[in-house]
Amino acid sequence: HRPPRGALDPPRGIAVRHSRPAMTSRLLPLLFATILLVPTAPAQPADTPASTPEDAVRATIDALFDGMRAGDSARVRGLFADDAEIQSVEAGDDVVVQSQTADDFARAVGQPRNAVWDERIWDVDIRVDGPMATAWMPYVFYIDDERSHCGVNSFHLVRRADEWHIQHITYTRREECDVPAEVRKSG
Repeated sequence: HRPPRGALDPPRGIAVRHSRPAMTSRLLPLLFATILLVPTAPAQPADTPASTPEDAVRATIDALFDGMRAGDSARVRGLFADDAEIQSVEAGDDVVVQSQTADDFARAVGQPRNAVWDERIWDVDIRVDGPMATAWMPYVFYIDDERSHCGVNSFHLVRRADEWHIQHITYTRREECDVPAEVRKSG
């Protein structure tokens, strides 16, 4: 079955020689030029600046927990201000507040161990005012797959030289928390 003749067909009796290689050689440069001219969405590398200050603060917080999971003391220490402090608040018969420096914390993160420190957060509330930010978030802390404790983190961050640094963390520590199913470890 032959398609009907159209206006672009050659007149009858005129032989037309079709050459695929010639057609291909003409189309390849056109195809290549089209690919070059079509705008593409670039993949966003991990170190691309965040779109909002809140996103940048969240990226700093996430980097802390990623560094803890990796046991990377240098990465963790680099996220803190030079004079940063971390305090835990435990309520029992008496309220006990324990303090440590960011240096001590980073050293503890980097200690060789077989277990992974996995802190998971949710419902993160970030507030930014110029070079200062706070972040409040519930958390649950696992050592490998075993739940250790939970509570709430309160972060204070300061932006210096276009980077957010953790100035202070205060966190509560208790045994029981209502942890959403999507945050819980299944193991």
